[in-house]
Amino acid sequence: MTEQKSAFVVSADWLEQRLNDPTIKILDASWYLPAQKRDPKAEYAAAHIPGAVFYDQDVIADLTSGLPHTIPSPAALADAVGKLGISETDTIVVYDGPGIFTAPRVWWLLRTMGARSVFVLNGGMDGWKAEGRPVTADVPAPVAVQFHPQFNAGAVASFAEMIDIVATGNRQIADARGAARFTGDEAEPRPGMRSGHMPGAKSLPSGVFSTGGKLKSLDALRETIESAGIDLEKPVVTTCGSGITAAIIMLALQSLGHTDNKLYDGSWSEWGSRADTPVVTGKE
Repeated sequence: MTEQKSAFVVSADWLEQRLNDPTIKILDASWYLPAQKRDPKAEYAAAHIPGAVFYDQDVIADLTSGLPHTIPSPAALADAVGKLGISETDTIVVYDGPGIFTAPRVWWLLRTMGARSVFVLNGGMDGWKAEGRPVTADVPAPVAVQFHPQFNAGAVASFAEMIDIVATGNRQIADARGAARFTGDEAEPRPGMRSGHMPGAKSLPSGVFSTGGKLKSLDALRETIESAGIDLEKPVVTTCGSGITAAIIMLALQSLGHTDNKLYDGSWSEWGSRADTPVVTGKE
């Protein structure tokens, strides 16, 4: 019996066969934590998938928020992505280095802004290179196009909404940070933040959704989510350190047909840095 795969990921074989298709646009959305000691811009400059443009998650953001990677306004997103030669009607393939790490954030963001056909590359750039697939150092010069945004504000949870969710329990909270950060046994990588998690949150570390940089089968995703105590019949909000890996849970949920989900964009960068938010430690 063939394992069912997510409709939102594409294989390296699929993409390689379509590298010369002008209707497919490729984005390198790699981003790393300091501890990973990888430079996404340098890696892109040295070798990327032919035709790929670099999507800088530190720049295509609301830089006035005081928080990392905050969702930009629809107009700012449209301007930045349009300059990369991407329109909302294109077929867009997003990849990162390890696979299923930071690409889902851009997959989720572009869909939230109205793009209709967005996919994540299974295996990422590391897998692509390991398999000897074509790479280039040539940087494309995209022709600017119009990206017409249609922002789905309901896909994003605000700080005020998170306060209500924690107080009422009207939406399940899935936290994508590592287990030790969730319990408070490991300090946060950003200074000035408390350790622990929101009351009522469930731990779903981002790495549990993939194997070898590839998203797990639908059955395995379902088992992973349900074993963490999340009921797939009920609403979910996802969170993480800065709003990036929370999108991996969004990818898993939506792959399973779950539709009542939101991403808390401020995530722990906002919640953990405030003095007026409830924080608990331990596994529960």
